[in-house]
Amino acid sequence: MSVDKESGRDKKVGSQNYKGFVAGVFSGVAKLTVGHPFDTIKVRLQTSDTTRFSGPLQCLLLTVRKEGIAGLYKGATPPLVGWMFMDSIMLGSLTFYRKLLHQTLFNPNRMYDSPSSFARRDNLSPSQISKLPTLGHAMAGVMAGATVSFIAAPVEHIKARLQIQYSSKKSERLYKGPIDCARKIYTHHGIRGIYHGLSATLLFRSFFFFWWGSYDIFSRLLATHSTLSTPAINFWAGGLSAQVFWITSYPSDVVKQRIMTDPLAGGLGDREKRFATWREAARTVYRENGVRGYWRGFVPCFLRAFPANAMALVAFEGVMRALP
Repeated sequence: MSVDKESGRDKKVGSQNYKGFVAGVFSGVAKLTVGHPFDTIKVRLQTSDTTRFSGPLQCLLLTVRKEGIAGLYKGATPPLVGWMFMDSIMLGSLTFYRKLLHQTLFNPNRMYDSPSSFARRDNLSPSQISKLPTLGHAMAGVMAGATVSFIAAPVEHIKARLQIQYSSKKSERLYKGPIDCARKIYTHHGIRGIYHGLSATLLFRSFFFFWWGSYDIFSRLLATHSTLSTPAINFWAGGLSAQVFWITSYPSDVVKQRIMTDPLAGGLGDREKRFATWREAARTVYRENGVRGYWRGFVPCFLRAFPANAMALVAFEGVMRALP
């Protein structure tokens, strides 16, 4: 009888982990649909100087005038496929790491066995016993960010190179599309070329600590102090926590984009490589535009963050609730 119960429990845990990965696919699609045009403007501002675009509005108008609405969705194919996998891996692994931390580091029973007076069970409220604390959510976010970086790095690398091809004529572009871009980079630089910018991606996604920590804080506050429905709480908490994430992480994203769009040289014929290290890229940003350089393109990013991530988390939480 106990064997049957144990087997049923294992199946339930496996089902719960599976739901996180499936829900992540829907999250990725929602995020791309709402957010990619904003992302194109952001990347173009981050990787250009003021002689090309004076600001986000001019960048938007010039892009639409010269390349049409389709210009705003340049490089959308990699994230369309990639974000489905990225959000699936990120949110699926986030769900897994939350459970792992709750069962290990933040397990109330293990805390009770600790000699520390702070770990006594009578110091824990019922909600603390049954729920992972905010620090646990933040730590799970960092772990999920590191995990997904190994998929995100090549996807974002190829996306960024496609987004900075300004010509409306395909014949004048170095890369015809995402597959051609990946093939050419791999031919001349191998797998290291495809993963160009991985370390910058890992650093950038370490700021998921603030995203998922604040998401838990906002969710608890809204659940306690408002009469909002669960989807509405997911929407507002998702949007607000995304703003917190971008405010804390944006300078590192600027440096990451500089590295990812830096010429690879070799046989590609895309000019000489400029940055040998992350620090060198960061110094160049400062030398060119001072502290303001680390915030170039922030406005479209900030405008994008709320709706794109709010809808993504509504999709994720909704599918998580809907799946059996």
